[in-house]
Amino acid sequence: MPRRTLRHLVGPRGALRSGAAGKAPKVVALGGGMGLSASLTALRRITGDLTAVVTVADDGGSSGRLRDELGVLPPGDLRKALAALCGDDEWGRTWAEVIQHRFESRGDLHEHAVGNLLIVALWEQLGDHVQALDLVGKLLGAHGRVLPMSAVPLELRARVRGHDPARPEDLSVVRGQATVALTPGEVQEVHLVPADPPAVPEAVSAVLDADWVVLGPGSWFSSVIPHLLVPELLEALTETKARKVLSLNLAPQPGETDGFSPQRHLEVLARHAPKLAFDVVLADQDAVPDQDSLTEAAERLSGAVELARVAAPGGAPRHDPELLAAAYDRIFRMHGRIGPWR
Repeated sequence: MPRRTLRHLVGPRGALRSGAAGKAPKVVALGGGMGLSASLTALRRITGDLTAVVTVADDGGSSGRLRDELGVLPPGDLRKALAALCGDDEWGRTWAEVIQHRFESRGDLHEHAVGNLLIVALWEQLGDHVQALDLVGKLLGAHGRVLPMSAVPLELRARVRGHDPARPEDLSVVRGQATVALTPGEVQEVHLVPADPPAVPEAVSAVLDADWVVLGPGSWFSSVIPHLLVPELLEALTETKARKVLSLNLAPQPGETDGFSPQRHLEVLARHAPKLAFDVVLADQDAVPDQDSLTEAAERLSGAVELARVAAPGGAPRHDPELLAAAYDRIFRMHGRIGPWR
């Protein structure tokens, strides 16, 4: 398809807001991977004005191979966000399955996801990350918009104590999101390379224009905190008049946050962004053994704790979309500045 035709499909501004805004809150969700997908699957049920801002530091799997070979942003977390925004009708379910499909072969296509290839192809056709993602969203009928947090590929680096199990007290620098996520040591802090990456302007504008911003759940050091290491994005998060929710994980992540209590998650986040405040800290009611300590940690972030049942039954640490949607809806109503959204 000629480049001119593709641009025409996207439209002059590249904005594809789905649903009628009406009284629905403008919500921006930040994160990456399955944690962000959980939030988006829930949030699209309660608002028609939803924007995902996605980390772009992935260096593993299909995304890492495309990044190395073509020098592009890693598309995997962007693809997962788009799939999460697909509707529950036949069209949405079909396209979500298509873009998540991975090839199985003995050749170079093995383990590549269809959505990754589609996104990268449109980046090459359009020469514009945002317009290409908007076009994929239009094709899928996505209930929201997906944006990268930065337009340059980022490398995640971490200071880790005990990365070498034979030297449990030594500090090491671990490079790459995939490695950081699986480190057997204790992550002390993370930073990005380049150190001051530019934020995507549309992501900054979305945060500044939002009614609510949701950060998390997700891999704490490799999907959640990286958003706070992009200076323009952190400034927008600090200055926005939107109310902010910090959504905690259901359980520590083996390797990255093994042994972390809920309040420890707040403490390490505060070390990376000491001036950032939150209005609400959302946690599953069965995942908080010490509510007083979590309340104290939330108060240091200027926030109140909201406990709710948000885990899916079955034992595996997975959010239930309906329960999580109900929790977000209740928070938006109880803590919002205006009356009911609907």
